[in-house]
Amino acid sequence: MRKSLLSLAVLSALAISSVSFAEEAAPAAAPAAAAEPASPWTATANIGFVSDYYFRGLSQSWHKPAVQGGFDISHSSGFYAGVWGSNVSPNTYPDASVEIDLYAGYNGTTPIEGLGWTTGIYTYWYPGGDWDKYNYLGVPNQTPDGGSWNTQELNAGLSYKWLSAKVSYTLSDWFGAEKKTGWSDDTKGSTYIELNAAYPLPWWGLTLIGHVGRMNVSGKLNTAFVSSSGQLPSATTESINPDYTDWKIGLSKSFSIAKSEGWNAGIYWVDSTNNSYWSDKGYGGSSFNGSAETKNLNDGRAVITVGRTF
Repeated sequence: MRKSLLSLAVLSALAISSVSFAEEAAPAAAPAAAAEPASPWTATANIGFVSDYYFRGLSQSWHKPAVQGGFDISHSSGFYAGVWGSNVSPNTYPDASVEIDLYAGYNGTTPIEGLGWTTGIYTYWYPGGDWDKYNYLGVPNQTPDGGSWNTQELNAGLSYKWLSAKVSYTLSDWFGAEKKTGWSDDTKGSTYIELNAAYPLPWWGLTLIGHVGRMNVSGKLNTAFVSSSGQLPSATTESINPDYTDWKIGLSKSFSIAKSEGWNAGIYWVDSTNNSYWSDKGYGGSSFNGSAETKNLNDGRAVITVGRTF
């Protein structure tokens, strides 16, 4: 998942070839060759490393490092599309160790200077992963009719200079959460609302990064399910509700290495609420891969990123 799957993988940038003509010795200069029109398409690729893959305030890599990369294409009309990938933890996504994000949409501007808009569709794909692989404490087949973790979202947003806001709306169930997998209801229509800032500072080319988001899942855990499966026997209103607020603040810097452009590094503090659900004592912090191991997936901690765009 990527702010931005992940976000997500290398595609060479489109090149516009040019030809240089030497001056002739003749008195009259040869007519200049017509310039080749620039392509309306551009392409970029990216690759990066993160000390911990956090997505919307929650660790997707069980607090371990991740390698990520992807590529994007865009058209002068505003159309864009891309793919991005990252390793994830099979403790959270049984039988899946990779997340692949596929996305497409449009960016545009308005008559108001600095005000832009975006809209698109996003798919989070976990090859090999499925709810029927769910295994809590070594007890398989607890959700034999469960579907995949794969999730599709629509999104729309606005940006003004260094500020942006976006809302994402799930077209599918939220990462496979439905009645068949122990939830009170299907979770289509879950929303994530976020506000982001990338403010250029006047020192050393640094950019101040800020983010706050709110996840609202249109369903809760079924208390009968979590009790019968041995999870959260004393389930409370808080422990069965996955909704939370997350935030991030930090610094990023673009730089070059030995005339190699496109590098970027950052250090951020990420955190989120709802320890009742997402901590090592809640359902969200449990391993779904047959292990008794648990984690505080919403731990507040520093995350370091290093990457390059080609």
